Amino acid sequence: MAHALQLSVLDQSPVPAGSTTAQALQNSIELARKVDQLGYRRFWMSEHHAMDTLACTAPEILLARIGAETKQIRIGSGGIMLPHYTPLKVAEVFRTLHALYPGRIDLGIGRAPGGGPMEALALKRDRSTKMLDDFPDQVSELLAFLNNNFPQQHPFARIRVSPNMPGGPDVWMLGSSLWSASAAADFGLPYAFAHFFSGESSRAAIETYQHRFTPSRYRSEPEAMVAVGAICAPTQEEADYLASSVRLLQWRIRQGDRSPVASPEAAQRELSLLGNPSTESGEWPRYFVGTPEKVKANLEQMAAALGINEIVVNTIIWDHATRLRSYELLAEVFDLKASNNQTFESEVSAVSL
Repeated sequence: MAHALQLSVLDQSPVPAGSTTAQALQNSIELARKVDQLGYRRFWMSEHHAMDTLACTAPEILLARIGAETKQIRIGSGGIMLPHYTPLKVAEVFRTLHALYPGRIDLGIGRAPGGGPMEALALKRDRSTKMLDDFPDQVSELLAFLNNNFPQQHPFARIRVSPNMPGGPDVWMLGSSLWSASAAADFGLPYAFAHFFSGESSRAAIETYQHRFTPSRYRSEPEAMVAVGAICAPTQEEADYLASSVRLLQWRIRQGDRSPVASPEAAQRELSLLGNPSTESGEWPRYFVGTPEKVKANLEQMAAALGINEIVVNTIIWDHATRLRSYELLAEVFDLKASNNQTFESEVSAVSL
């Protein structure tokens, strides 16, 4: 029997032109409360640095607040850019979140810098040497700290990560490449592919992960999902109009422009002057745009083709109230409350406090 497709949320705290980064963070908190009520499964916050476009630079801080503002939705990082940190510090932060909100914490980790080369340099503690490309070693160390399973002879074996309590955060590997798919498979971790960021190798990455997956203490079977963009409105015309903002945003990012999210009117004018360039490539669009029924059909087709049962939705719309409405329309057409409440209740009741 096929499982109903589950939906989750990735929020980047987009900054609308004419607003402020502080308001963008408040918008994220309000969005988290809303999608918790609507029955979405997860709410993840991204990590980006030195961008006027996106306000969330420290997802772990937002998650501490969002956990207190929500009741049942899983909350997590989408993701923590591990090369910037020591594994022990990340383990301490997410074990603290787990202690505050047991059974609800996801730790998504990625290898990307979350910004440009200059930001990556500024985030380095030692700038006299090149940044080590030791991500697999970092992941191994992080998992060992989280699960207290260093080999007995390892010098870190005597370190106890506090707060120490039963269970722990659920670790996910994030990425937008075949490399990340292979790494997730080798570690036996669940995998989330950033289709909204780069859609050219989505099918290849998911299939690589599924075929190469090695069972581990974290998962006995592969578990994958994709993060896609989606904008829902009552009519196709309104959805296309609203999507002008993100179409321009995608174009600007390719040019190194990190300006705030333009209004649809301003975006349409600028796109017209640019000759309405296309930013889409790959088997599926990075952003699914249309009526709730159309977007639902597109998401279900993609999920079926990839053999997955969960999709993470990223929605960037200039007007915050309209962004909330898009998530609400999608929840209604999927009947998320009916399909997800039983799952949430079983997860919460299984947590040992």
